[in-house]
Amino acid sequence: MAEPDSADRLTRDLDWNLLRSFVVIAQSRSISDAARRLHLTQPSVSTALKRLEDQIGKRLIDRAPGRFELTPAGMLLYREALEIHGAVYRVSTLMRDMTDEVTGHVRVALASHVVCPVFDQVLAGFHAQHPRATLSISVLGSAEALASVAARTASFAICLVHRRDPKLEYMRLYREFFGLFCGPPHPLFGRPDLQQTDLAGHDAVSFETDRLQDALRSVTLLRAELELSDKIIGTSSHLEEVRRMVIAGLGIGPLPIHVVARDVQDGLLWRLPPYDAPPAIDVHLVSNPKAVLNRAETSFLERLKAAIAATPISQRTYAIEPDASHPAP
Repeated sequence: MAEPDSADRLTRDLDWNLLRSFVVIAQSRSISDAARRLHLTQPSVSTALKRLEDQIGKRLIDRAPGRFELTPAGMLLYREALEIHGAVYRVSTLMRDMTDEVTGHVRVALASHVVCPVFDQVLAGFHAQHPRATLSISVLGSAEALASVAARTASFAICLVHRRDPKLEYMRLYREFFGLFCGPPHPLFGRPDLQQTDLAGHDAVSFETDRLQDALRSVTLLRAELELSDKIIGTSSHLEEVRRMVIAGLGIGPLPIHVVARDVQDGLLWRLPPYDAPPAIDVHLVSNPKAVLNRAETSFLERLKAAIAATPISQRTYAIEPDASHPAP
């Protein structure tokens, strides 16, 4: 970071838009990926990064063929830029909330296809009590959802969690179970007599978090145990797109059993072994205790936390439906 005697110059000359762009660059996999997210050209993003590095006086991204990582200075600046971005965003939100009636806006960062009656009931109750409050739900990958809570641009997130940030608060909202499925074009579709060994060597599709070091580690271990092919044909951070690839026959894929039970009944998906002891995955409510929330956000978050505390985990565990485990041919 800048030396103490250059602090005044940096605060005076720094283009704050560069910090906003750097947050997106730091969360991306490459300059081209960042350009897509920022809706800019790749040269424009590269130029913005170079300008910021010149103003800071440090190299921020270590770039080489097959390598795109934050330097130590980049990691430090990224953490600070998240705080700054969140603080500026909160100022505009709080200014809009200066009224006796609860009319604030709630921004929810949601992992793909969250199916949870507890959340739906809280949403209905919140709107009934505060009909003029507004709400937006952004469907993001779990890592992006967590980053938005850390940056205070989301009121809270509902997503998978692998590594816990000590600056954030976590409550388990519900538990779901993942099964393996295939679609109608797949050679295993419709076979009721399958054994686990029948899955060996088949290609797979999955989520981006299906890795040993990520949130779906138990699914990764299951794929290895069944000796599925190491070749993953397609990945996505959105459940709907993994489901699409499975139905299209690209490969065997993991999906939450309670979410796709209707697809099994409709003949779009076929449940594959193992049928017993499927991987259990917890979905969390994640909030930022340092965030200054408006009254609408505070009300929604308090309602959701109270509903979680009042509902036993057994009622927030969505287990295997008997008719979805061994569908009839």
